[in-house]
Amino acid sequence: MKLQQIIKSTFITTAATTALLSVCIPAQVHADEIEVLHYWTSGGEAKSVAELKKIVEAKGVTWKDFAVAGGAGENATTALKARVMAGNPPTAAQIKGPAIQEWGQEGVLANIDAAAIPGKWDTLLPKVVSNTMKYQGHYVAAPVNVHRVNWLWINPEVLKKAGAKTPTTWPEFFDAADKIKKAGLIAVAHGGQPWQDATIFETVALSNGADFYNKALVKLEPAALTGPTMIKTFDTLAKIKTYIDKDAPGRDWNLATAMVINGKAGMQFMGDWAKGEFTAAGKVPGKDFLCVPAPDTAKSYTYNIDSIAMFKQKDPTQVKDQLILATAIMSPQFQEIFNLNKGSIPVRPDVPRTKFDSCAIQSMNDMASSNKAGTLEPSMAHGMAVSSAVQGAMFDVITKFMNSNMTSQQAVTELAKAAKTK
Repeated sequence: MKLQQIIKSTFITTAATTALLSVCIPAQVHADEIEVLHYWTSGGEAKSVAELKKIVEAKGVTWKDFAVAGGAGENATTALKARVMAGNPPTAAQIKGPAIQEWGQEGVLANIDAAAIPGKWDTLLPKVVSNTMKYQGHYVAAPVNVHRVNWLWINPEVLKKAGAKTPTTWPEFFDAADKIKKAGLIAVAHGGQPWQDATIFETVALSNGADFYNKALVKLEPAALTGPTMIKTFDTLAKIKTYIDKDAPGRDWNLATAMVINGKAGMQFMGDWAKGEFTAAGKVPGKDFLCVPAPDTAKSYTYNIDSIAMFKQKDPTQVKDQLILATAIMSPQFQEIFNLNKGSIPVRPDVPRTKFDSCAIQSMNDMASSNKAGTLEPSMAHGMAVSSAVQGAMFDVITKFMNSNMTSQQAVTELAKAAKTK
């Protein structure tokens, strides 16, 4: 489905029509003022955005915040579609992965080579990152960070109470989960939302090998999607869901993280934005919480790159301000501050490591080794691997599996159909 069709469909059929109409009203953005649509709204995220606002405003540009919470960006995307449909796009918006190409095809993104070329982005950025930020060879978005998705977050006190050890394999994980459950605590903190369900699913898929993951969830090869390894993936997912509490449906990810922070739950599968929540709560890695690669995924790395795309503006001042924003995003100062707060790692390799904690340094090292080994993979669950249409169809299958008695074989059949979504 073309993005324009998706825009029209969303605008016409959504139950939130009133809310959409409200975001279509002209925002009255003035000269030397940028309106940035984003979904960084949790504690650690909001703190990170505040730092970017400071840097931009120090350059004489006023920041007009357009924050849309919830849905891992789904709500923000809906709002953005409505604004573009009304001919009133924000100055910049948080979009990423294949969605950048989809918006580029609609002819609404602005060329920011004037910031990228003097900033030597092609030299600084890994090719996998720079290619994602370009449309038809020109930069249209600025990368903010790199997140590792395949992390397992652990409260060591909960493990200690349960008499369990830090798991590195699935048998060890299920042993720890059993002991935590017997101790009267929740083994796996989770939010029953489609993107969170998909996060666990893709992590399990990765544990069966980066090659399998790439064939199934990036290239969408039918043989990988329907074979015994995918059935094994759903079998493991089915076992994991037995350790999730009954109140999980609809829970936001940061509330699940808080369960681990507060000792109500032992473990959580989540990208390293979760670390921002631990840090905001004053917790210390290695002492108050553990960050370890998800079971059987230590030699692989699924990434999620946040980015800010620029939308075409008629006002020359707005165009100038976009370049100021893009340059600020790529500055070593912001890359360091933002990623220290957010839990992610800088896209620039020249940012000093001295202030980064053990989790971040492990992420940097693991990304470099995975890139070298060919096991660095884009996250399907976080909009880096497939089109939004295919991702949405896969989400539906995975969430149905998580909330029903669907068998692994039925799930595999449905997932293969989802991969053919246009």
